Amino acid sequence: MSLNNQDRFVFLPLGGAGEIGMNLNLYGFGPPGKEKWIMIDLGITFNNGSMTGIDVIMPDPVYIEKKRKNLLGLILTHAHEDHLGAVPYLWSRLKCPIYATPFTAGVLETKLIESEYITNAKINIVKLNGEFKLEPFKLKFVTLTHSIPEPSGIIIKTPIGTVFHTGDWKLDPNPVSGPPSNQDELRKLGNKGVMAIVCDSTNVFDYGHSGSESDLLKTLSNIISNCPGKIAISCFSSNVARLETISTAAKKNGRAVGIVGRSLQRIEKIARNTGYLKNTPPFLKEDQINEINDSQLLIICTGSQGEPRAALTKILTNQHRTIKLSDKDTIIFSSRIIPGNEVSVNNLYNLIASKGIKSFTSKDHLTHVSGHPGQDDLKKMYELIKPKVSIPVHGEFRHLIEHSRLALKFGASQAVIVKNGDLINLSEKCTKIIKTVEVGRLSLDGSRLIELNSEIYKSKKRAMWHGTATLTIGLNTVKRKVFSPQVATTGLFENEKDPILIQAIEIANVTAQNALETGLKNDKKIAENIRIAIRKHFKIKLGKRPITTIHLVQVE
Repeated sequence: MSLNNQDRFVFLPLGGAGEIGMNLNLYGFGPPGKEKWIMIDLGITFNNGSMTGIDVIMPDPVYIEKKRKNLLGLILTHAHEDHLGAVPYLWSRLKCPIYATPFTAGVLETKLIESEYITNAKINIVKLNGEFKLEPFKLKFVTLTHSIPEPSGIIIKTPIGTVFHTGDWKLDPNPVSGPPSNQDELRKLGNKGVMAIVCDSTNVFDYGHSGSESDLLKTLSNIISNCPGKIAISCFSSNVARLETISTAAKKNGRAVGIVGRSLQRIEKIARNTGYLKNTPPFLKEDQINEINDSQLLIICTGSQGEPRAALTKILTNQHRTIKLSDKDTIIFSSRIIPGNEVSVNNLYNLIASKGIKSFTSKDHLTHVSGHPGQDDLKKMYELIKPKVSIPVHGEFRHLIEHSRLALKFGASQAVIVKNGDLINLSEKCTKIIKTVEVGRLSLDGSRLIELNSEIYKSKKRAMWHGTATLTIGLNTVKRKVFSPQVATTGLFENEKDPILIQAIEIANVTAQNALETGLKNDKKIAENIRIAIRKHFKIKLGKRPITTIHLVQVE
């Protein structure tokens, strides 16, 4: 492709810059306003408890939705929820081809089958380290390592220059499951010249390397050898390598392994279908677990973050139909606490302690290694690809600032700190933010998506904090007669005989009667007078401003 003097190469994050999760990255090439676009990742995040009545949150793709005729494809770096979890909900608004490696495609296909939103999304499977073209972009997957199979960085080549988008990664020399990072390809890339790197910042404050998956086997095996009863190990369900490591440690200690939790069972099936876990014996099904003696049993379960519906929580609260744990048993957390989950995890630790169950965590034992790069991993990456410009993403602002500082130390000539909505002009001479576009957030409300700044969400939030009151009042404006209101409330009173509620009904009667006596016949004005009077009463008596609705019915 020849280069037009009006062409530009731009980067636009709509999610994942200044935060961890909800990754949505756009790259555009062409004259301003006529760019062709590619999207890298389309993820979700989960509510950390700070927002009322919400579980799942995702970026609003409205900016690129308006330009979807020029959206060439969605490329997925790996199969974690914060990178592909929004595809089932948002693809119908984009309707572009999807590109992913086999394991990532397998995870997405399973999600789409279970989804009510999509039946016809086309997934193009790209082999590991595979290349393809979406003109004017030439793209290549580069195999890296992470805490899930087949994480891939993306080489994005254009006539203006080359960008390397890392996705989530680390440099694990012995990853247990799957190949190690393709450092030869990274070195070749660096020798050819890289204009910019858009890079993971999650562990930028961690000194040294992030550690190898193979480092865990000895510690886990030693802990298991000293536990008399049942052992439950909780880990992230997507960590296929961890399933293999735990299985090997269990086998060394003569224990059979069962897996508990739908997400673990789903991932195991996808992993085996795509060539992983070849040397790992089949796991026990849930209905087989109780056939094994406690001293010969190890259970891998979901729930390391204290999720209320996960297997570990159900087991500890006696909600699981078959599995129980006692003070003779042990729980091992082969995981870390995800920022924002501290309260739920600490509640889980307290529950375990209250039952007298012994536990081990990564705070004091090597039961987990991260899937993100520490400072030495970052240094190695910068040495390999030698980018001129660093654009840190996948981190809060303190992470981005520290990453920028290190990038300059590691050889980059420029570092640009961005936030969601910043449109960045990519250039070897001067990469800079040229404008900021509007960004939004969507939440899953039952089976629909709503904007977080919408009146629906604001009303749900008000109702949660202040309750609701609905009064239906019969009027005869000719005879100037008011019939006693019917009242329904939520979150305000224990019963309909509460004195404050009885007073509210009297106030409604009096307000309506006064309106009629003064000759007011406009139903909307009468209803508004009653609403204001009732709200004032509730504010004085309860300190609350409930959502108050007045229905007027004309009665003969």
